[in-house]
Amino acid sequence: MLALRMRFLKRRAVKKTQVNSTRGKPLWAIAVEPAISVSMLPYFIVFIGAGLGGVLRHSVNLACGRYCGLDFPWGTFIINITGSTLMGFVVGYFAFKSGGYWSQNARLFLTTGILGGYTTFSAFSLDTVLLWERGQLGAAGLYVVGSVGIAVAGLTAGLAIVRALT
Repeated sequence: MLALRMRFLKRRAVKKTQVNSTRGKPLWAIAVEPAISVSMLPYFIVFIGAGLGGVLRHSVNLACGRYCGLDFPWGTFIINITGSTLMGFVVGYFAFKSGGYWSQNARLFLTTGILGGYTTFSAFSLDTVLLWERGQLGAAGLYVVGSVGIAVAGLTAGLAIVRALT
């Protein structure tokens, strides 16, 4: 967005003191406006956190492949367990210990961003436990069996379709 504004200014070749008629602001003020609006900030925060979580996931996968071998998916196994455990710590802290100190953006960064990029299994585990704690045992069981079963079926179908097309 900022680059587009800068190109606009260069193309028009006007003085800095001229006023943009559509906004009533000096052109130099338009060029220095923030590129991220307040409504887009949560998306940006999640984007940055998910990138960090993805890098962490890749690092754990590489380390597990190197030190544990490739006969079993140790990396994914460890990531799912550690991610779910960390989600429990983080959400528990936010709910019971933080006293509202942490902002919603910080919560998004840690849970949806970093832990979501590290493993979606942590969110799956959290949703399952929340259903269980609400006494919705049938829904929790259906969610687990349905999520895993349908996910595996979806992957199998995707592979079959690609194999059929090649």
